[in-house]
Amino acid sequence: MPELARKKLAEELQGGVAQLGIALGAGEQGKLLDYLALLHKWNKVYNLTAIRDQQQMVSNHLLDSLAVMPHLWAGRWLDVGCGAGLPGLVLAVAQPDWQFALLDSNSKKTGFVQQAVIELDLHNVSVHCGRIEEWWPVERFDGIISRAFSELGDFLRFTRHLVAPQGRWAAMKGAPQQELVDMPDGCRVERVIPLQVPGLHAARSLVIAACD
Repeated sequence: MPELARKKLAEELQGGVAQLGIALGAGEQGKLLDYLALLHKWNKVYNLTAIRDQQQMVSNHLLDSLAVMPHLWAGRWLDVGCGAGLPGLVLAVAQPDWQFALLDSNSKKTGFVQQAVIELDLHNVSVHCGRIEEWWPVERFDGIISRAFSELGDFLRFTRHLVAPQGRWAAMKGAPQQELVDMPDGCRVERVIPLQVPGLHAARSLVIAACD
C-alpha cells in the first residue's frame, strides 16, 4: 500500500476510534491497517467482501466491528459465520487478553483468516472450518457474536449448545425489531443497543440475548 494512501486510512481509522470513545493504541491500529491491506489483496482473488474500496472498508468493516466493543465482556468468545474475520479478528486485535474462536463453513474464508492470524502475529485466535451444528468444542463460550450469520432466533437455536451457563449472545443487526418476536423457548432479549458507526450511514444495533 502506498504510504500516502495508508496515512489517509490511518487518519480515518484514528478519527473513527476517537468518535467511538475507544482506547486503541497505535500498535493495534497499525495491525488493523495491515489486516485491511491483506483483505484488499486477497479479495481480488477470493471475493471475501463486496466492498472493494479500502476507505469504505475502514467504516464498513473496522469501525463497524469496533463499535460493539464497549458493550461486550471479557472471556472466551465465538464468532459464528466469521467470513473474512469480521468482527472476531478485529476484536481480537483490540482485546488481546480475550480469547476468540472464529468459525465459518467456507474454507476459502477460513484460509484467509488463518493466514491473517499468522501475519498479524495474533496469539488469542483459533480458526475453525465447519458447520456450527456439527461443531462441539470441549469448552463452551462466555459470549457468542455474529455479524451476518442468520436471523436472531436461528442464531440462538443453532449455537445454544456452545454457550456457557452464564454466557450470552451479541447479535450485530441493522433494524432488528421484526426478529425480536421469534425467540426460542427460555430465551430473552436483554438489551437492544443503538449504535452510531462513524462514516456508516445505515441503521446499526447490537442485540444482547440470554437463555435459561
